[in-house]
Amino acid sequence: MYMKKPFYLFLFIFLGLGCQNNGADMNPFLIDYDTPYQIPPFEKIKFSHYEPAFEEGMKQHLSEIEKIASNKENPTFENTIAELERAGKTLDKVSSVFFNLLGSNTSDEMDALAMTISPALSAHNDSILLNKDLFARIRTLYDQKIALGLSTEQDRLLNETYKSFVRSGANLSDSDMKRLVDINSSLSTLSVQFDQNVLKETNGFSLIIDNEDELDGLPEEEIRQASLLAESEGHNGKWVFKPTRVSMYPFLTYSTQRELREELYNSYIQRGDNDNEFDNKSLIVEMLELRKEKANLMGFKSHADYVLDDTMAKKTSRVDDLLQQIWKPGIARAKSEADEMQSLIKQEGGNFELAAWDWWHYAEKIRQTKYNFSEEEVKPYFSEDRVLKGAFDVASKLFDITFVERNDLPKYRDNIRSFEVLNEQDETIGIFYTDFTLRPNKGGGAWMNTFRSQSKFDGKQIPIVVNVCNFPPENEDGVSLLSFEQVETLFHEFGHGLHGLLSDANYPSLSGTRVTRDYVEFPSQMMENWAREPEVIKTFALHYQTDEPIPDSLLNKISEAGTFNEGFETSEYVAAAHLDMAYHTSTEDIKDIDKFEDDTLGELGLIPQIESRYRSTYFGHIFAGGYSSGYYSYLWTEVLEADAFEPFREKGLFDKETASKLKEYVYASGNTEDLMTQYKKYRGSEPEIEPLLRKRGLD
Repeated sequence: MYMKKPFYLFLFIFLGLGCQNNGADMNPFLIDYDTPYQIPPFEKIKFSHYEPAFEEGMKQHLSEIEKIASNKENPTFENTIAELERAGKTLDKVSSVFFNLLGSNTSDEMDALAMTISPALSAHNDSILLNKDLFARIRTLYDQKIALGLSTEQDRLLNETYKSFVRSGANLSDSDMKRLVDINSSLSTLSVQFDQNVLKETNGFSLIIDNEDELDGLPEEEIRQASLLAESEGHNGKWVFKPTRVSMYPFLTYSTQRELREELYNSYIQRGDNDNEFDNKSLIVEMLELRKEKANLMGFKSHADYVLDDTMAKKTSRVDDLLQQIWKPGIARAKSEADEMQSLIKQEGGNFELAAWDWWHYAEKIRQTKYNFSEEEVKPYFSEDRVLKGAFDVASKLFDITFVERNDLPKYRDNIRSFEVLNEQDETIGIFYTDFTLRPNKGGGAWMNTFRSQSKFDGKQIPIVVNVCNFPPENEDGVSLLSFEQVETLFHEFGHGLHGLLSDANYPSLSGTRVTRDYVEFPSQMMENWAREPEVIKTFALHYQTDEPIPDSLLNKISEAGTFNEGFETSEYVAAAHLDMAYHTSTEDIKDIDKFEDDTLGELGLIPQIESRYRSTYFGHIFAGGYSSGYYSYLWTEVLEADAFEPFREKGLFDKETASKLKEYVYASGNTEDLMTQYKKYRGSEPEIEPLLRKRGLD
């Protein structure tokens, strides 16, 4: 399982920010977009446009909310719930662009503005969700819903709207409401600061090599990329490696220089924990305290109890049970893997104990010995462009859609690609952007986001979706070559993209990926299955220089090595998920972050040769990305997808009947109905864990 930066579900809510108005006629956000499909006119958007657009959008939004809340007519679904769906369109426009680019194409100016906007967004959000007159109308409808004659989707929207207000404090006393507003504002600011600190720590370290002998073991392409990176940082004639997965993992895998592996690895795991201006420990302490206080205000024992109340899991005990079911066989396998590596070290004459920074190096040696297979051997067959075409081909066979590249659509950077998505009737159903190349002003990981969600209750509104990754820059031949892990990442994010593109909901609040966190990774992880099938790989795995198809012998090696190192993969993930739950179930005051982390993982039984996939101080998923008490979701949804893929194994990878049900009840349905109900309509029953254990080779 490969963790990605989660797609963001931003609440588009803002407080006025005093600024100079540039004029509606000059600000692209304040007029109708004069672009194909109403795509944001990226080339015309300037940094100076954001604040006035936020300000004007806020004014419009508050006016719309006040009109709904003060309506003298009796509340109806149309004059209250539907009108809430219509409110805030200008805010949607500016916020979707700003927050997308804040993650993928940021600048010092945007970072600074985000620090100002974040608490303002929180305050404005609270001003709506804590509006007593508005909530009174919603509550009246909720109490009468049986008599309203609503459709299934309308009933779902009413329930979700009511729940969001209650969970946001609408039933609190005035004094508790005031405290909640302050807490939310502080948490928003701290979250942004956390994320910015991690990015600065990542960009702030460089392993600089000036002795060519210290490049021993590294593939030629990795050396070339390190040279280009060095030049970009002003270190001509040298080589630079950074604490990012794209740069670090190849170095840890192939470098024979153990001390340098240790230095680079430690620069990665120490991010945010260096007792400097970018240290995140005090931020975490404050966030944990505020989250606990908020949960208590809302009537819950812990933050985890509060969060899980609105998920498929519902209870911490169910999460703990799931993690333990996979932890026990996972750590047993990891211990065996570590023993095998230690034996190899001894055989080679090494006089040291296996350490965390050694794991990739010796795992690769064992993989080559067992399977005669290395990532460098397969990379020439996985060019980024062809892998993307392979993903498109899978979607076409499953869902009868096509992707047509458009070079005339607005873009926020030159190297971004844009595609028009067509259905069987050649009707445009969405716009799809890819932003794949690693760069310093982009957040780490990979994610999907939307510039506009799908809806149809006020006319057809097609979604505008973007996939963001951090793949290697082009080589000397102008081609970006991917590892097999990166192939899976591309398919994963494409799965998120399909979830947004295939959405067929009436209301934007229920469309696409606007589902619970322990469901949202299901459609994305589902697509990874096709990336692992030899039948599919053959369709796009062609040597980038010769066009020769990938040999069957190499395909067999990939397949045979499919569960290799699974103990490590499972253990580091479950450790991170467990750490997340430990933080957010604790009712004690946590003051020493490093000690809490060490104690928690020690009690779990994590071996010293493996670190948690994310240490606390750079665990952006839970302290900056909206996955607090939710990192388990990747495993929860992997149970769903492993079970959901079984019919394709039985009937064929592109069985039309199964694919049609998958499209209707998973990718198109969004949050229009209870999520387990939707799953059972597709599968016929609730999922079993056995397919997951088989998939991971842990049965």
